[in-house]
Amino acid sequence: MANVTVIGAQWGDEGKGKIVDWLSERADVVARFQGGHNAGHTLVVGEKVYKLSLLPSGIVRGTLSVIGNGVVLDPWHFRDEVAKLSAQGVTITPDNLQIAETCPLILPFHRDLDGLREDASGAGKIGTTRRGIGPAYEDKVGRRAIRVCDLAHLDDLGPQLDRLTAHHDALRTGFGEPPIDRAALMAELTEIADFILPFVKPVWLTLNRAKAAGKRILFEGAQGTLLDIDHGTYPFVTSSNTVAGAAASGTGLGPNAAGFVLGIVKAYTTRVGSGPFPTELEDATGQRLGERGHEFGTVTGRKRRCGWFDAVLVRQSVAVSGVTGIALTKLDVLDGFDTLQICVGYKIGDQTFDYLPAHAQDQAKAQPIYESIEGWHDTTAGARSWAELPAQAIKYIRRIEELIGCPVTLVSTSPEREDTILVRDPFAD
Repeated sequence: MANVTVIGAQWGDEGKGKIVDWLSERADVVARFQGGHNAGHTLVVGEKVYKLSLLPSGIVRGTLSVIGNGVVLDPWHFRDEVAKLSAQGVTITPDNLQIAETCPLILPFHRDLDGLREDASGAGKIGTTRRGIGPAYEDKVGRRAIRVCDLAHLDDLGPQLDRLTAHHDALRTGFGEPPIDRAALMAELTEIADFILPFVKPVWLTLNRAKAAGKRILFEGAQGTLLDIDHGTYPFVTSSNTVAGAAASGTGLGPNAAGFVLGIVKAYTTRVGSGPFPTELEDATGQRLGERGHEFGTVTGRKRRCGWFDAVLVRQSVAVSGVTGIALTKLDVLDGFDTLQICVGYKIGDQTFDYLPAHAQDQAKAQPIYESIEGWHDTTAGARSWAELPAQAIKYIRRIEELIGCPVTLVSTSPEREDTILVRDPFAD
């Protein structure tokens, strides 16, 4: 049985939470491998709605869940999210949840710096969630981060604090802010350490032992491929690698462990925050997609921008993440449209492109080249087999497969866990 790596193949918000939850019933371990609590996953189980941003989605089913070293961890948010889910009846203990020893911590001054920079950037704002994700990753690669394992050795933290405050105090001075209060920071870390440390394990070892025992591992990505720090629409991206290859470096398993790569794709396109969006619809159609799809961010509550399906961008995501198959979500949002449009290329000045160029100015000027396809008026909501789908909806799915060069593995027809059409079982490969 194969492992499965789940990634978003657009700009995030594709419905990964439901798919990971659905697949986690078949998995032995669910591993989150990048990002922080800027991710948002909504799970609908019967009458209950669970909203996660840091914890792996498998935790709702009780599947062993791990937060890998590629994640940046806000320990106070972690405590709050555990408390919130526990109040909803989800059991969360060190027996079913582990945190990698080497996760960098998101600290209060990271959140401060995130907001200060965004406020001072004027037209250069990139639309961060202001949760300190980017500054925490900067400290990681700058070799000055405080990591989860440091919580067990706070008495030895002095030299690392010297490096950290030398960097941040200079930045804070530039923004007219006082230096970091080291005593207050140490008090906060001391207070939170007792809650975090029971969950801390050598996650790389847990996962390698699971692999050796033939266990099925489900790797859970956050955000989407088009927000990847290297492959996304830079600078309007996140601060980590969101592609499937990061599952290896973000957990401590080798690249041969990734298994079946499942790319999650909406039947249309959305984006939160700033940045290029060639197929964006700033009209009644875009409003209709947003209202029907309930397009508001799980974490931020921000309204998502909406547009037609962009086959060019998804084809790029399939290539850079090595996607084996896609899970098509929110098909039911397209019910009732007379005509649908699919972007098959771009026009930039006098040139035609079958990919999105790297430079931000070229991306901003890209005009979509559309192919029209007939819509359908019967409902797809709640369908659990091909036989329940309108013929034209199936034609739409088949055309998407042709344009992106990748087969559909799953189709999601509502937020409900069981409203899923399984075409090919990723764990069976």
